[in-house]
Amino acid sequence: MKLLHINASTRASDSQSLDVANTFINELGKNSSNLQIDTFNLFEDELPEFDGLAVGAKMALFSASDFSADQKQAWENIKKVFDRFASADAYIFNVPLWNNSIPYKLKQFIDVVTQPGWAFGFDPAKGYSGLLTGKKAIVVHASGVYYDGIPEAFGSDFATAYLEDWLKFIGVETVEHLHVAPTVMNADYTKTKTEAKSSAKKLANEWTND
Repeated sequence: MKLLHINASTRASDSQSLDVANTFINELGKNSSNLQIDTFNLFEDELPEFDGLAVGAKMALFSASDFSADQKQAWENIKKVFDRFASADAYIFNVPLWNNSIPYKLKQFIDVVTQPGWAFGFDPAKGYSGLLTGKKAIVVHASGVYYDGIPEAFGSDFATAYLEDWLKFIGVETVEHLHVAPTVMNADYTKTKTEAKSSAKKLANEWTND
């Protein structure tokens, strides 16, 4: 199995989502002798902008027009990131909740890799279809204040639904979500963290036995 770990946290040693994701990865590694791990640190690794140059390259491709040299390079950079993403058999994302949603770098990554003919297809009669089939994913979410059931004045979670929809849109059929919350307003965070790590290990064992 080739596992792509997409780290959407800016922090290293004190990232709660990353800690739980690493628990999953370590447990999976104990039971999988042929596990290959590729880690994409979104705030550190090179991630091309999906800017006017990239959009121009995309439109040139759609209209069968010639690329400029700069457009060609921009599209090659985007294809490189997509190929890295598509080559994985499975994914694990660790995602902090930012302003009720996902960090901007993760949205940038999604916009880069979600291209027609690569990640999804379209039929005028049937609509969209995901092309990255036969894969599975787990998303580890962490939030400081928000948790399921808290009064609406304490925030919302648009990240879980968004990532679920996107992963299904591109063809990933099995998606699991694991929440570490709340990490700040929590009188017994040790219990919360222990339960999250236990769930991560359980999921890792389930993946091993699939």
